[in-house]
Amino acid sequence: MRALWFCIPAYGHTNPTIEVVRELTRRGHEVRYYSFEEFRERIEDAGAQFVACDSFLPPIDEKAEKRLRSVSTTEMSVQSFRTVANLDPVVSEDVASWRPDVVVTDSACFWGKLAAAKHGLPWVCSTTTFAFNQQSSKYMSHSASEMADIILGLPRLNREIRKLRPLGYHVKSALDIVSNKPEDNTIVYTSRTFQPCSETFDEGHYRFVGPSVRDVAPKEKVGRPLVYASLGTVINDRPGFYRTLIDALRDADADLLVSCGRAFDTRWRCSRGRACSLPTAA
Repeated sequence: MRALWFCIPAYGHTNPTIEVVRELTRRGHEVRYYSFEEFRERIEDAGAQFVACDSFLPPIDEKAEKRLRSVSTTEMSVQSFRTVANLDPVVSEDVASWRPDVVVTDSACFWGKLAAAKHGLPWVCSTTTFAFNQQSSKYMSHSASEMADIILGLPRLNREIRKLRPLGYHVKSALDIVSNKPEDNTIVYTSRTFQPCSETFDEGHYRFVGPSVRDVAPKEKVGRPLVYASLGTVINDRPGFYRTLIDALRDADADLLVSCGRAFDTRWRCSRGRACSLPTAA
C-alpha cells in the first residue's frame, strides 16, 4: 500500500502520527509525507519519504500574521486555501506518477483533504483534537469577536474558493471544507471515554485509538510526583498562565514540567519575587 500523508506545521498535530507512520513502514507499506522542514528528521526516522511544503506557504504581511496569532478562523482558512493552490502542481504530478492508494490528512490540513477529493482517492482524517459533529460542537462556544471574524470574513473566503475551482477543486463553501461528513473515515487520538458525545460517532467510521506514543523504556521515576502542563503549539504565548501555575504548585511536593514552545523568553520573576525558568519543549 502507498499512503500520501499531509499535515500542518504544528507539533501537536504531527507527533501523534509519527508512530502510525513507523508501524506502516515497518509492515512494508510506503508513506510519502508532506510536511515542513522542522519535522523532517522525525518523519524520515519513522521510515517515510519526506516532501517539504515550506516554500509553498503564501507570503503574509504583518497584518495577516497578527490575525493568525489571534487564531482568526478567517485568516487561517484564507492562508490554507492559498496553500492548496500553490501546492496543486506538485501534488497533482505526484498523484499521477506515484499513484497512492490512500490519502491521510490532518483534520486541519485543507490541502491534503482537497487533493484527495480532486483526484478521487480514498481519504482518512487524522484528528489529534476531539472529533466534532453537530452534537459535540455544542460544547464549543465562540466569543462575539470570533463570530464577527467568521461572518465578516465570508466574502474573503468565497473569493479564495472561486480561485480554486479552475484548478479542479469543486468546493461549494468554506463549511464544505472545514466540516467532515459522518461517513468520513477518521482516526482520533483519544479514547471514547474523553470524547464529548462519543455515542453519536459511528463506530464503523470513527476509531478512537488513544494516545500514539513511541514504545520506549520509561525512565526510572525518582521521588516526587510529576505534573506536566502544555497549551499546545498555537496558543502557548500565555506567560500569565505559566506564572499562576508555578505559584499554585510552588509549595506542592511535586515536580513541574511545562511545555511552552518558543513564543517568549522562559525566564521571569514569579509573583513571589523568585526567578523561574521553564524548559522549552516541543
